Amino acid sequence: MALEIEKKYRLMPDEWKALPARLREAGAHCAGAEFEENTLYAGGNLDNSRTVLRLRRVGGRAVLTYKERFPTASGIKRQREDETAVADAGAMTDILDALGYRPALVYEKRRETWHLGAAEIVLDELPFGLFVEIEGAEDTILTAEKMLGLQAVATEHDTYPQLAAQHGTPHGELIAARF
Repeated sequence: MALEIEKKYRLMPDEWKALPARLREAGAHCAGAEFEENTLYAGGNLDNSRTVLRLRRVGGRAVLTYKERFPTASGIKRQREDETAVADAGAMTDILDALGYRPALVYEKRRETWHLGAAEIVLDELPFGLFVEIEGAEDTILTAEKMLGLQAVATEHDTYPQLAAQHGTPHGELIAARF
């Protein structure tokens, strides 16, 4: 079982535009930008209030992820995260369907990934907002937060799936948040 530790912030457009320059000034390097399509599944023994089964498509790649969020009131969240590369996203979709899982939510994301010391920092643009996530050990997150001047920026406690469900458009049993 892998553990993900991260803190997410909701940004205003001016904060969003200023962040790449702050990252460069702090010595961070950009690892690239990608467009993602994330499909979340419901069914089986999933408790959608705290677990996620996601198939992410990025370019020609796909990754299947299981997440289980641990309860916390802290802005820094910890969750179980197990993921594996999938050679054929279509076949994986068929397998999930055969096992009784059905697509419940789809959201798109434009993501730019940066590295600052031991921290991974992602700038995420979604149809419902602009966000930055800092991932790493708690002290690493707090150090990066300070270096980037994010201490006063609002922490976002909701997950992207929760936000997509709130802001997406229903299509039958599926909710979609697309650009």
